Amino acid sequence: MKRPLSRLIRELQRICLLAAAVACFLTENALALAADRQISGKVVSAEDKNPLPGVTIIVKGKSTVGTATDTEGKFKLDVPEDATLILSYIGYVSQEVAVGNLSEVNVELAPDQKQLQEVVVIGYGTQKKGDITSSVASIKREDFIQGTVRDAAQLVQGKVAGLRITTPSGSPTSNTQINLRGINSINGTSNPLILIDGIPGGLNTVAPEDIESVDVLKDGSAAAIYGTRATGGVILITTRKNRGASRSTIEYSNYVNIQTIARRPELLTGDDYRQKIGEGIAYTDYGGNTDWLSEIMQKPVSHNHNLTFFGGNSTTNLTGSINYRNWEGIFLRSGQNRFTGRADLNHSMFNNKLKTNLQLINRITRSNGAVSPANDDAAYGYAYRQAIIRNPTDRVKDDNGKWQERDGYFYENPVSLLNESNFESSFKEMRMAGSLDYAPIDDLNFKLLVSNVQNSNLEGGSTTFNHTSTRLGNQNATAFRNTYANNENLLELTGNYSKSIGKHRFSVLGGYSWQDATYEAFAANNWDFPTDAYDWNNLGAGGALQKGQAGMSSTKNKWQLAGFFGRVTYSLDEKYLFMASVRREGSSRFGVNNRWGTFPAASIGWRISKERFMGGLGAASDIKLRAGIGVTGTIANSPYMSQISYNFDRGQGAFIGGKWVPGFVPARNFNPDLRWEKKEEYNAGVDFGFMKNRINGSIDFYSRKVKDLLYDFPVPVPPYLTSSMFINAGVMQNKGLEVLLNIVPVQTGDFQWNTGFTYSTNSNKLVSLSNDQFQAANDFFDAGYTGEPIQVSTHRVKVGEPIGRFFVWKSVGVDDKGAWLIENKDGEVIPIADAAPEDRQYYGNGIPKHNLGWNNNIRYKQFDLAVNMRGSFGFDILNFQGMFYGNPRNKAYNVLKTAYDPVDGKVLNTDLVYVSHYIEKGDYWKIDNVTLGYTLPTSAIKGIKNARIFVSGLNLATITGYTGIDPEGMSFTGFSPGSDYRDKYPTTRTFTAGLSVTF
Repeated sequence: MKRPLSRLIRELQRICLLAAAVACFLTENALALAADRQISGKVVSAEDKNPLPGVTIIVKGKSTVGTATDTEGKFKLDVPEDATLILSYIGYVSQEVAVGNLSEVNVELAPDQKQLQEVVVIGYGTQKKGDITSSVASIKREDFIQGTVRDAAQLVQGKVAGLRITTPSGSPTSNTQINLRGINSINGTSNPLILIDGIPGGLNTVAPEDIESVDVLKDGSAAAIYGTRATGGVILITTRKNRGASRSTIEYSNYVNIQTIARRPELLTGDDYRQKIGEGIAYTDYGGNTDWLSEIMQKPVSHNHNLTFFGGNSTTNLTGSINYRNWEGIFLRSGQNRFTGRADLNHSMFNNKLKTNLQLINRITRSNGAVSPANDDAAYGYAYRQAIIRNPTDRVKDDNGKWQERDGYFYENPVSLLNESNFESSFKEMRMAGSLDYAPIDDLNFKLLVSNVQNSNLEGGSTTFNHTSTRLGNQNATAFRNTYANNENLLELTGNYSKSIGKHRFSVLGGYSWQDATYEAFAANNWDFPTDAYDWNNLGAGGALQKGQAGMSSTKNKWQLAGFFGRVTYSLDEKYLFMASVRREGSSRFGVNNRWGTFPAASIGWRISKERFMGGLGAASDIKLRAGIGVTGTIANSPYMSQISYNFDRGQGAFIGGKWVPGFVPARNFNPDLRWEKKEEYNAGVDFGFMKNRINGSIDFYSRKVKDLLYDFPVPVPPYLTSSMFINAGVMQNKGLEVLLNIVPVQTGDFQWNTGFTYSTNSNKLVSLSNDQFQAANDFFDAGYTGEPIQVSTHRVKVGEPIGRFFVWKSVGVDDKGAWLIENKDGEVIPIADAAPEDRQYYGNGIPKHNLGWNNNIRYKQFDLAVNMRGSFGFDILNFQGMFYGNPRNKAYNVLKTAYDPVDGKVLNTDLVYVSHYIEKGDYWKIDNVTLGYTLPTSAIKGIKNARIFVSGLNLATITGYTGIDPEGMSFTGFSPGSDYRDKYPTTRTFTAGLSVTF
């Protein structure tokens, strides 16, 4: 259903009215600043008495009155009576100075050690940034990506070297895709462990507006304390909290946005068809001129609202937030609305010896739209395919007002698909957590954390009598209903002792963790209904049930995880740093012979800048060398892979007592030696800061080896009951480099520019697929799939070779008839008709070799501008759009306009095949997010502490030679990276306007 553009106009009018009101208040109240007299002064460094140029100086409460020191550290400023100056400079502690009757104000600014003293969240606690000896990235709220943000990952997109965050789909129900330091498992997950205030969750558990910081534990020495869940890294999300001071504040923010498709494929139009017909090409002209993509698209208007409360005092305080998001998609009837509420209550007693915390998070997400004939939510990708191939001379409806359908192979009316089906999903989650933190004596505290997370999902889908499933399969409406529920408990008890004795500082942490989860699901479907008015609300009325053709299934599983862990940190004179940790963890998912494993880690650091021999390097604020090693694990996806299982099979059995009794057949072998995959990682790095940290960053080198890979091996029957089983065999190697560089090129009273660069490179290799007992049948496995009608795999992963390579017939041109010529296994050129499967060869790689990010934040007086850019280089893309729609052979389908461009001087005239011609260079540079904001003066509106309005653009421009839709609109994870699939929800470009107000 199309939504009127007037909704967007109304939202923008509200923002403009607010801005107008603000301007009125400014005129009446704020700008009459009586400049009674002029003062002058000089600002120097308290450390070496050298003058400081570019120090920002403003009058407190009058942010429009200010200046900056010149190259000699001097300044002049007109100030009102009783003025107080605020002096700030990067690398130094901000200072307030009361002017009084002084005519000359000379100030010494002390070097700011805040950056080194800044607290970074690590596993089961925090640590000063200067003491960190592992590879840890910390992004604070003020550095988050602004504008429309899909989830927590997009807040730090392009800001963490080695953390690749992409948005391969424009669907309002999809999330970002994240990967840290490459691929680390074949059958396990490579996703990071995500913890929200210490409790496992997801990227959408809390609203992005409700997040205070995102900390990423990148290497094994940092993540090993989380054991079997940490091979993909750990992302620690900290929510906003009232930190104990008396604070009563209300914050409101909202935005409204519109979206467009990032890039449309250029297809033949109805007029193009008629021109081709005039040239003797056998197209069918139905007399119309329909833009099928436009017919299935809408102009979406989305909005987001967030309200946050802070209240209380140092003893009892509360943080509460409410977030509502209503997002529409560019395709008809695609949308999602989400409500997230959070309450965080803190109370301290017994002179702050006992602190309590209670947190509740309630999340409700509702999605609606259409379903595909396969009874899943892939309707939009399939409709997108049908819109591309549909004859542009055809019409949407016939003369009788019914959907215009035509016979053809996988050829259906895309508008009908979206309008004659319904889908609805409701996800609910309640997270309850509480903690007690008790400090019986100074430097010692004990913490008990318990949580319960319950979530459930209920979805239904149906098609009508007018849907093509009825026309093609005589199903007379279909319907299904699916549901699942998950209940997860967590208990953690930790004790921590920290002590400083002279130049020595150390801490000791010990703890116990227990986690269990129970999951159950149910699904049912039916068809052949007497009416299509039921949707999914009367499944029993379908005639397929009486015919024994309806479907029904259910499942339930449970797992437990227990761990004992400890960590020791030590610092000598803040120069020599050490950390060691170990976790002993047991899981019910593994065989009886391998229920427990040990995950140790150690790292060291040397703050070389504190040594006396570095005293002559005055420009160096901080240089720290560090190195670490750690072991983490990857847990099995299924809870019962180590246990024997039997199923009833109606196809096998026997007649007993005159009745057919289904056979009781083995479904899974007993596997007592099954264990977790083990990753050993070495990391060496340097953290640096120069010119009072106006230039700072880090460089990391890492090497990973993942052993005991879970792989599905063929096994003999007998002695085994089934012909395959998951066995720990194989090794994968992963190496890389990461660079982070932050610079403040300009800092004056009116203007400041912060810029940051990230760079990462990574290489994966499969080392082996065997162990002492089992040898794989082949030294490779295939991955990826083209889909019909080509129906072959796209990638091959081979022992001793890089991961991500395409496996394809290498095309070298076309013959006189327009058929492909390929290079066979002997290097000879042969016709495609003579090609054999063994002639396929490796060609290109879908994993980028180089990933770059460039983030800029500029402030000029009350204006702020953020420009975020990203790029990837040294990779290839399989252009499915070109492979399926760049060949004019099948006249029943529409094609790209480029399909008639000659290849080697000849137009293609061959069946669809997978050849290297469709593998293109994927290099791109993207201007991803641009946000312009204006912050009103603090005295502009009485009662308002802060107000800001902004406009933003997301995915604004892409510089690339790739001819497909979006070189980033695909998956870069798994073993078939770089596949730009044809059935997808295209990426979008988003324009946003919003405001935020603090009372």
